[in-house]
Amino acid sequence: MWIIGTWASALIVAWLVHWIYRWSNPKCNGVLPPGSLGLPLIGETIQLMVPSYSMDLNPFLKKRIQRYGKTFRTSMVGRAVVVSADPEFRQFVVQQDGKLFESWHLDTFAKIFAQESEGSTNVPNVHKYVRSTVLKRFGLEGLREKLLPLMEEVSRLTIKSWLGQESVDAKYATGTMAIEFGAKQLLSYDPTQSSQEFYDLFFSFSRGLMSIPLNIPGTIHYKCMKDHKKALSIIRGIVKERFSSSETPHNDYLSHTMADMGKEKFLKEDSIVQLIFTLLWVSFDSLSTTLTLALMFLEENPKALQEVTDEHEAIIKQREFKDSSITWKEYKSMPLTLHVIHESLRLGSLAPGMLRRAKRDVEWNGYTIPAGWGVWLSATAFHFDPEIYKDPTAFNPWRWKDCESDALLKNFMPFGSGMKQCAGADYTRVFLATFLHVLVTKYRFTKVKRGQIRRSPILDIGEGLHIKVMEK
Repeated sequence: MWIIGTWASALIVAWLVHWIYRWSNPKCNGVLPPGSLGLPLIGETIQLMVPSYSMDLNPFLKKRIQRYGKTFRTSMVGRAVVVSADPEFRQFVVQQDGKLFESWHLDTFAKIFAQESEGSTNVPNVHKYVRSTVLKRFGLEGLREKLLPLMEEVSRLTIKSWLGQESVDAKYATGTMAIEFGAKQLLSYDPTQSSQEFYDLFFSFSRGLMSIPLNIPGTIHYKCMKDHKKALSIIRGIVKERFSSSETPHNDYLSHTMADMGKEKFLKEDSIVQLIFTLLWVSFDSLSTTLTLALMFLEENPKALQEVTDEHEAIIKQREFKDSSITWKEYKSMPLTLHVIHESLRLGSLAPGMLRRAKRDVEWNGYTIPAGWGVWLSATAFHFDPEIYKDPTAFNPWRWKDCESDALLKNFMPFGSGMKQCAGADYTRVFLATFLHVLVTKYRFTKVKRGQIRRSPILDIGEGLHIKVMEK
């Protein structure tokens, strides 16, 4: 009997050794990029998620770029991935997007955002539809003709509500503003329609999105998924009520998608609910985090704050009526404000960058990326490259004054890159600039306390930025 046990143990050990060897040395019809896939199944996920308490590039990326160069291989949550901060490789991926590469998300993102199956022929149509409809309502024309004065009004009301408070959590307060404004434009949402604070679900969801995907009660990921379902339930309730209502259609994004259901086969009730949730989350997260960072950087850099204030006060002085609403021409005359926004986006690097998947074996620069492997063009790695940005961890909005458009296009990617760049990029910039315009011309603010910077790999300000706002 002991002989059988010994043989069985030997076979199990041999199988494990072979499995680990095959994991560490995957099949490839060429030469793989340098790097390591880490441990079986979990790969190097844990190393990636370990937080660093610094504004600098995440140590996971920094160490591997120093060791392997700007393009290397790794594995995250069991997925083999090529990570790159090489501008030439980025350009190659952009040029071959849709040909050699296709859109892809890590498993957690794919599950939460209901990514279509790999073989779905509807994916390009979905992307095209979403991009065109978002640009129509939230692009430059919509901003200029309708949204700009609405953004100014909600900024005024929000900041006014902060007066008299000893401390305001900037991330939470601006996030609440962003969610309510976005929900009103998307589905005419009224906060009194729900018994639960709608925006709280998005805050909880954002905190858990980049956590280790253990869907076990008590974990951050479990709460993230639970709150995701609650938010979807609230949106679904509004959508169902709209479908059964005989009232005059609302002039919002939901009404537009409902009207298109006959023309676009992929538009079903569930897909509309998921689409609205995704648009709400993307706008809320980018706006609240970037605005919080901008306030933090400006408060800690009096020279920048004074120059931004001077820029906006000069705009008011040129008006015929001092209390007139901001115009599109005035928005276009805020260069330093936009530099502050760009610098806050660069340092924050809120989006992970571009995520793609090789549709077949791809040859590049002597290396082979096997079919099915993921590709991650890390925005943070690009934004903190000392060869591109001098003293990359420093807040320096003036660096953008003489920035050539080609350099900006190649190395600055806070909203994605290429044809798949986020359709809401201008929406975010205009909202941020408008809010800062109201703040610096009517009010002054001081820092009460600030949490510790943490990057894992997405930047977080710990306990947040708490400020006190006063009228001038």
